[in-house]
Amino acid sequence: MRIALVTESFMPDVNGVAHSVVRTAEHLVRTGHEPIVIAPVPAPAPMPATLPYPVVRIPSIPLPGYPQIRLGLPMPALRAAIRGHGAEVVHLASPFVLGAWGRTAAASLGLPTVAVYQTDVAAYARARNLGVCEDLSWRWIRRLHNGATRTLAPSTESMSALRRHGVERVHLWRRGVDDVRFHPGRRSAGVRRALCRDDEVLVGFVGRLAVEKEVDLLAGVSCLPGVRLVIVGAGPAEERLRRALPHATFLGARHGGQLARIYASLDVFSHTGPFETFGQTVQEAMASGVPVVAPAKGGPCDLVADGRTGLLVPPHEAAGFTAAVARLAADPALRRGMGAAGRAAIAGRSWAAVGDELLGHYGEVLGVRPPAVPRIAPGRRAAA
Repeated sequence: MRIALVTESFMPDVNGVAHSVVRTAEHLVRTGHEPIVIAPVPAPAPMPATLPYPVVRIPSIPLPGYPQIRLGLPMPALRAAIRGHGAEVVHLASPFVLGAWGRTAAASLGLPTVAVYQTDVAAYARARNLGVCEDLSWRWIRRLHNGATRTLAPSTESMSALRRHGVERVHLWRRGVDDVRFHPGRRSAGVRRALCRDDEVLVGFVGRLAVEKEVDLLAGVSCLPGVRLVIVGAGPAEERLRRALPHATFLGARHGGQLARIYASLDVFSHTGPFETFGQTVQEAMASGVPVVAPAKGGPCDLVADGRTGLLVPPHEAAGFTAAVARLAADPALRRGMGAAGRAAIAGRSWAAVGDELLGHYGEVLGVRPPAVPRIAPGRRAAA
């Protein structure tokens, strides 16, 4: 198959959307298919010298207030790239701006589209107290995804949310994890010596440092006796978080083998974000044999078996995270048991396995007539 991957984000960006597209394109090449990636021009950053598939960059502008995120512009080059590649299916990765134009271009060429829901934009608007924007986001999401041949959601909670808001033809497609890179065997005495004392319990957060991640809920954790909190990641909220968590160690962004060693060297992984459609860092921690503390909301509910692979706590509340980490810090046997159970739970979730599932979705939409784009009259709300 010839697949056009239209994505809102791609390398050198470091986020779940970009990573998922890279892994998808790698699997397509490995299994004999021919992908093309169409993505916004990124912010200046180092790029790989070569990739085994073509990449077309569309002119973009920075998102106001968050210049690291680029918004692709509607350009004839997008449709020309899809047509020139001879694409049979158009894959829309977390479509919102560029993905919307990709869906329109695919419709004009009579091609089926698979829209992958990955970013809860409406929830982010709610986190910033932008109620009107939340409502408009859901209207746009509904219109865009109902114009796709099929929508893939990464968790059962995401599927339920999409259906509640009137999105049709929703199927489950979870994310994969590199269970070779993220492995308990990566645990490093050297990493631990650099980050904590021998008698301390090392607790970590990995992710983008933004307001919707609610990392400040770990303030109580950072003050627990015998606990050392490390924060891995970068983002617009970093300076504010450094002030809110003065006892935490901030490591900045880490990648590759270095990140894998940090994961495996943790004693507890704590993810605070309540708006995750999936929770890739949760899955990476589990693959590394580390027990997880996460909010009982969104994607982590599918990943963490409460009391077996980790602990689920009430979202938005610091006390639950502090109590859960304190419980695990006091019980090394419980940590070991949960870590081992988490590693066992990710069996069968390799990127190759989920890549094959995606190929099945592509095959099923081939030959399906693309649905008409639903229209919403100005000032009227579509039925949820």
